[in-house]
Amino acid sequence: MSLVQTLKNLPDTTGVYQYFDSDGHLLYVGKAKSLKKRLRSYWRFTPSLHPNPAQSPRILKMLQEAKSIEYIVVESESDALILENSLIKQLKPKYNILLRDDKTYPYIYIDESLPFPRFELTRRVISGKKIKYYGPFPNGAKELLEALYEIFPLVQKSSCLKGKKACLFYQIKRCLAPCEGKIDSKDYKEIVQKAKDAINNLSTISSYLENKMLELATQERFEEASKVRDQINVIKAIEIHSDIDLARDENCDIFAIDISEERGVVVRLFIRAGKISASSYNYFRHTEFYNSDEAYRQALLNFYQTNSPQISSKILLAHKIADSQELSTLLSQRLGRALKIFSPQRGSKAKLVRLALNNAKELLRQAKKETSKEPIQERIAKLFNLDKTPWRVEAFDNSHLMGEASVGAMVVWDEDKWDKKSYRRYKLQAQDEYHQMMEMLERRIGNFDKEPPPELWLIDGGKTLRDLAVNRLNSVGVNIPVLAIAKEKINAKAYRAKGLARDILYSENKELHLSPKDPRLQWLQRLRDEAHRFAISYHRRKKREEDKQILLLEQKGIGRASLKKLLNYFGTFEEIKNADEDTLSKVVDKKIAKLIHTLRT
Repeated sequence: MSLVQTLKNLPDTTGVYQYFDSDGHLLYVGKAKSLKKRLRSYWRFTPSLHPNPAQSPRILKMLQEAKSIEYIVVESESDALILENSLIKQLKPKYNILLRDDKTYPYIYIDESLPFPRFELTRRVISGKKIKYYGPFPNGAKELLEALYEIFPLVQKSSCLKGKKACLFYQIKRCLAPCEGKIDSKDYKEIVQKAKDAINNLSTISSYLENKMLELATQERFEEASKVRDQINVIKAIEIHSDIDLARDENCDIFAIDISEERGVVVRLFIRAGKISASSYNYFRHTEFYNSDEAYRQALLNFYQTNSPQISSKILLAHKIADSQELSTLLSQRLGRALKIFSPQRGSKAKLVRLALNNAKELLRQAKKETSKEPIQERIAKLFNLDKTPWRVEAFDNSHLMGEASVGAMVVWDEDKWDKKSYRRYKLQAQDEYHQMMEMLERRIGNFDKEPPPELWLIDGGKTLRDLAVNRLNSVGVNIPVLAIAKEKINAKAYRAKGLARDILYSENKELHLSPKDPRLQWLQRLRDEAHRFAISYHRRKKREEDKQILLLEQKGIGRASLKKLLNYFGTFEEIKNADEDTLSKVVDKKIAKLIHTLRT
């Protein structure tokens, strides 16, 4: 259906719409209370169809590229908000900004209903009527908890109370041995109260640690002193000083978003009991396509994904947004409690919002100062004419030995470091490299709903494997670029001389042979080499496991020829183990099938 026909037949219902270019690439995802009114507002129909000149430059640029529209009808505006956010995260449209998902921040809590309570970390709501929470702590929660147990003679381990005899902690004066009745509950709770006061006045903890650091340095225990110094820096970073006083025991969360020419930043302040208890921030890119409503919408939906301790009923924004009422309704339904979103214009809350916005501007100023030299990712984006800077990159490699112990690996580079928590290993069934890569990429694509795709894929291989990755992404409508890197071969052998590796780079329209000393090539090589290292380490471990299995089976009288038949048929030792005797006998003789079945049972 043509663009004009689609626009003439739009339903007057709530939904989510998608604009595509002539090649079928996704340009933009949006939501609308009325698809008919919203989509028609983009255009003028006389004398012929053309973009509405009243739209923003960003939207006008997108409309000039748009050749088709698709839409999805939903039942409510809440459903539209959720679907829009999900599609943006999964499909990476060219003209939508993309904020990363926020992590659930930890809290320190204590159950005061217990006779000898302990401070613990949690990221979820703990059941109990006398649970007291402190936080959230975007950074430093673990260091703060460790300091509490070092400064105050609390029950050091949850297992301590199960014993009946004082342990080493009592001997080194870190615990007063309630397990032996050396302190009663009343006196213990006085110590707990001092610890609670210290959490609310972190300078107490910092002063103690500074004295400890000086003592260690005097004793020339410099390594230990440096660790305490790092602990002090983390704890001091938690404390935020402000002359703004709400004069009320009030809680609220504050969001401020600002942009510069190169990037944007989201700042969050957490007000608990009338004071700023913590803050956090993260940058985002591609501000050329910035839209304030969309940015705040993503920031709130990404942050308030699940219920957590001490969620505030008041959310303050530095800028007014059109969707505040719909977002309030959705988040209230999601979290099971009433939330109100508003942008204060005067009074103490307006001062707090300005404080958050001023912090955002300062962070952007510092970032610009620190990155006066163009980051390597931006140089990669220019080299390959990418629509977005690849701040998050996933690199893939697979490894096998003559088709045995086939494994795949994915490593992740995020901003300026390896994101090792996001690394993934894959056990693969395919026997050749092409189908192994296909299997691995399809499994990664299948997980996009839980772990959204990055700004770039890097494949260890040539043009064929790059085309494979592009086809797999196109099949699900995901709009991210793919690069491939292959070893240059001289006389049919890969040339890997240190510092002289002339790897070939493949992109959509380019085959590049950069100088081995080019930092852009070296950065991509670094990503590829890490994926290779991760794949090889997993392959070796899996190969050792398989060799052990083979040795054990050979010792039981099952020869290598039979094992080869079984592995060719079933693929893995796990499948062989799970197969019944009748299925086994189709591959090997009944005697061996019975023996394998006996070994399993």
